[in-house]
Amino acid sequence: MSSSAPVVGGGSAVVGDRLNRCWRVLATGLCFTIFGLGGLFVPCLVYPALLLCVRSNERRQHLSQAVIHYSFRWFVALMRFVGVLSYEVRGSERLQRRGLLILANHPSLIDVVFLISFVRHADCIVKAALARNPFTRGPITAAGFITNSGGAELLDDCLHSLRAGNNLIIFPEGTRTPLQGQVRLQRGAAHVAVKGRIAITPVHIHSSLPMLTKGTSWWKVPQRKPHFTIEVREDIAVNPFCDAAHSEVLAARQVTEHLSEQLFREPSRASA
Repeated sequence: MSSSAPVVGGGSAVVGDRLNRCWRVLATGLCFTIFGLGGLFVPCLVYPALLLCVRSNERRQHLSQAVIHYSFRWFVALMRFVGVLSYEVRGSERLQRRGLLILANHPSLIDVVFLISFVRHADCIVKAALARNPFTRGPITAAGFITNSGGAELLDDCLHSLRAGNNLIIFPEGTRTPLQGQVRLQRGAAHVAVKGRIAITPVHIHSSLPMLTKGTSWWKVPQRKPHFTIEVREDIAVNPFCDAAHSEVLAARQVTEHLSEQLFREPSRASA
């Protein structure tokens, strides 16, 4: 009889883990459903109201950014409340500024949701196809988000946004971090920093377990609830790279190499 007690306890733990995982699958589906409904509600009701009631383009853009910011903040809180994930933010005071060039790694589908929920006056680069999509065109246009049309215009649009006081969020990887293989950063974000002589605010996003990674379906949740650590690190000054390099191209290359070391260094173990 005494030998059976650990087996019963172990079996209960396994059942509990399975029930918890099943709940997280359902809760994740619920969150995605709510997110999708919000994506329909806001463009259909909120942004037309702003177009009718607010004449100033600049004021309308700021209000639209605020709507997205608080909507994403509520959504992140919902995910934590229903037990989909937990998270902590370190160095959040560094995000309470204007005109930041925020460069982050990209392990998960919800990284941009996290960052915009923590950052006021956020701007970001979106795919040109989203700007043509009838469901996403309204919010993107109203908030003044930059489309990745490419070329020199994209660089100019990024600098204009930063000089206007927006906080520009860019993922230099260009796509979500693969679970295997070498990570390579694109140099476009570094060119923005070098061209505008703008310091970089690096953000490292770490998940204790892979969730919503590249090529993974949303219902394939991890065995246990993942914990996200968002660490806002010290600014990287680009002036020393610009002054030491013989050209902006070389400076951008060196900034990218340095940024790669900063973005993918594991977060410190100190508690938030």
